[in-house]
Amino acid sequence: MEKDLIAQEIADGKAVVGIEFGSTRIKAELITTDNVPQAEGAWEWENRLEDGIWTYSLDDIWKGLQGCYADLLRDVQDQYGVTIHRLAAIGISAMMHGYLAFDKEDKLLVPFRTWRNTITGEAADQLTKLFHYNIPQRWSIAHLYQAILNGEEHVKDISFVATLAAYVHWQLTGERVIGVGDGSGMFPIDTATQDFDAEMIAKFNDLIRDKGYDWALPDIFPKNLKAGEAAGNLTEKGAKLLDVSGNLEAGIPMCPPEGDAGTGMVATNSVAVRTGNVSAGTSCFGMVVLEKPLSNVYPEIDLVTTPSGDLVAMAHVNNCTSDLNAWVNIFDEFSKAMGISADKGRLFSVLYNKALEGDKDCGGLLDYNYFSGEPISKVNEGRPLFTRTPDAKFTLANFMRAHLYASLSVLKIGMDLLLRNEGVKVDNMMGHGGLFKTKGVGQSILAAALDTPVTCMTTAGEGGAWGIALLAAYAVRGSGASLSDWLNANVFANAEGETLQPDPADVAGFDAYIAKYEKALPIEEAAIANL
Repeated sequence: MEKDLIAQEIADGKAVVGIEFGSTRIKAELITTDNVPQAEGAWEWENRLEDGIWTYSLDDIWKGLQGCYADLLRDVQDQYGVTIHRLAAIGISAMMHGYLAFDKEDKLLVPFRTWRNTITGEAADQLTKLFHYNIPQRWSIAHLYQAILNGEEHVKDISFVATLAAYVHWQLTGERVIGVGDGSGMFPIDTATQDFDAEMIAKFNDLIRDKGYDWALPDIFPKNLKAGEAAGNLTEKGAKLLDVSGNLEAGIPMCPPEGDAGTGMVATNSVAVRTGNVSAGTSCFGMVVLEKPLSNVYPEIDLVTTPSGDLVAMAHVNNCTSDLNAWVNIFDEFSKAMGISADKGRLFSVLYNKALEGDKDCGGLLDYNYFSGEPISKVNEGRPLFTRTPDAKFTLANFMRAHLYASLSVLKIGMDLLLRNEGVKVDNMMGHGGLFKTKGVGQSILAAALDTPVTCMTTAGEGGAWGIALLAAYAVRGSGASLSDWLNANVFANAEGETLQPDPADVAGFDAYIAKYEKALPIEEAAIANL
């Protein structure tokens, strides 16, 4: 679409905006009627460890949202000379899970407990046994029940429990709703009803009946909505919260708020059965839309849904590229100390490509990238750790390859349960996120880890903000088509991408590496105990 037509669509209120709260960045994406990103905004932020809890403050949330939207406005003004007054639709997405609990006066009762916390092990174990359904530590219900087990005073005062996306949407629209994909990270979903599982709800309410609370599930949870369903409109209050300039009008339709898993599925066209995707950034998750339920309950595997309510198996990993990025920053510091000003993008490219020259099993080098705990590998805290044997082949290529392997090692452990143990069929895995920005490198490492073809589209870097923008566009332009059909016809019909087949030698090398990785996990435990 030509620049003057883009400007006209924005001026006419036909553009759509999606905003996603990631772990380290809040990003806004503006798309036009062709569903192509035309402008963006961003805001950097970081969670804090306070009193043993990973959290963001409410001030952080609103300062970040407003800063991100203001940055989008600047980009629109700089590119097209237009001020946004109205939009066709808006969507809000955020990292899934966690715990935001409010009382009847809408006051936050305890600091936001994010997905990154691994403090609900007792609750998660008990609920998994009660439901015969895996309840990960990150899930909202695990946080709620752990607070009950801890005897926390605030529980009796709860009126509403939300995820981050549902909270922001509530404040902007007044509606206590949630996209079913995000809802599936709060509590198990019955895919027949595409709502919270009624039998499990009854079991939970029976479990806590003797506590005497004046609330019961699902009354304190948001209402589940499927992609395309009406989720409310931007209120006057919401417009002022989002756009501090005061130019944005109220009344704009908003789609159901979704989690980052759902927006990743949409952004990679992975919402149909036998499609899968891996999102690899600060955290990492691999997902496959299932043909049928799994035969066993796996603590390592989450069962969530697509934004349309179809069952998805997900291996969620807390740590992916943070440690890898930290090492690249060390090389950046070294370059500057040597008087060399290296472009950061080129530095990533050179180091990543160097990894492809390394030994397939990393030559005896071993890396644990744990900034925080990893439930899949049963590690409760994080200590980034690099180690090697005296006779290991300590080269730059092996060093970088080990860090790339580390970014995907826990994912491989989880996904092997699906692809090898359960025989789950997936026609192709789509890769997206920061790990895949350097062409061919992260893609080939993932193909080796999963022994599965991996495709990266030219849009792979767009990520979740684009995904939630597409869900917002679908909500007002879907015309009754299924989400999968609409995406195929209106977004990905002419999408370009490249597929890499797994190299058998790389697969064998990663398998050898992961065997050593799992055997040596006590090293990480020792580091936690002594550092």
